[in-house]
Formats: sequence, C-alpha cells, structure tokens
Amino acid sequence: MASALVRSKIQATGQIAQEAATSIKIVMFQMGEFNLALHINSIVKVLPQTVVYGSGQHGVGLIHLSDREVTVVDLQRRLFQSSGNLDPAKRGYLMLVQDRQRELYAIPVAQVPTLMDVPLSCVRILPESYRNADIFGFATHVAVIPATEPPLTIFMLDVDQLLLVRNVEIV
Repeated sequence: MASALVRSKIQATGQIAQEAATSIKIVMFQMGEFNLALHINSIVKVLPQTVVYGSGQHGVGLIHLSDREVTVVDLQRRLFQSSGNLDPAKRGYLMLVQDRQRELYAIPVAQVPTLMDVPLSCVRILPESYRNADIFGFATHVAVIPATEPPLTIFMLDVDQLLLVRNVEIV
C-alpha cells in the first residue's frame, strides 16, 4: 500500500514536471490594442495605482515603495506617445517586476493582468530584423494561441530590455 502511494506521488510529480516542460506561465496585460506578457518569474506583485513622480516626457517616473524608490516605465507613453497610465485617478494597477540584476520596475496597466499557462508549441521567436525595426524591440517572442478567432497574439517581453525602445536607451 505504501509503495503504491509512493509510486502514485512519483508519477504525479513526473506528470507535473512534464507539463512544466511543455508550457510556460506568463502574466498577460493589454497595452493599447496589443497583448503583452512577462514570464511569471519576473513578476513580484501587482499593486493599486499610486502617485508617480516625474516630468512624464520620456515615459518614466518614480514611485515611493516602502523604503525604496522604484522606476516606473510607462509603456503606453513610450510605445505610442499617447497619454499614459500614470494618473492615479484612473484606478489602474502597477505591475512590480524585477530584472536579472534584481532592480525593481513598475509598469502601469489599466486592468488586472491575467496569469496564463501557454503551451511551448504556441511560442515563436521574433525575427531579429523585426525586433530592430519595430517599436517592440524589447519583445523577444510571440505566442499565438489558436483557440480564438482570430488567434490571440501575445508579445512576450524581455524585462531586461524595458528601458530600451526603438534601440535608443533612455538615460
């Protein structure tokens, strides 16, 4: 009986590992008419919108978070040169993300982001020529989910490239 239980747990663990190897977890959010996403490991938490300090001219700002200052990257403004999501009266959210150097960034979003499990078979690498020519230079992959009509297209972002837009670094 005990050995059957151990085998069952081992099989279940193997099944979970196999499922993990065939899909990735992402957090999807909308920006304009586009669906963007970050890998779940980059997300620290989602917060209610708060006051963002800065000129607003370059799509970056600053928030006070506990005992630290966090850079806010307004992708709406930086991508589309349109009024961004930095107004706390809009009742949006801030996605707190962390890059590989462990620096925190906040990304304003209008709605609560969606956690998704995406099959690896739906994920494609974006061509380097597209990345160099388009505003999505910080997107490395695209997920195409055929379950809807038209298929759901999600640009997957590289959190380490968030301050790079159109190959120009904002300093």
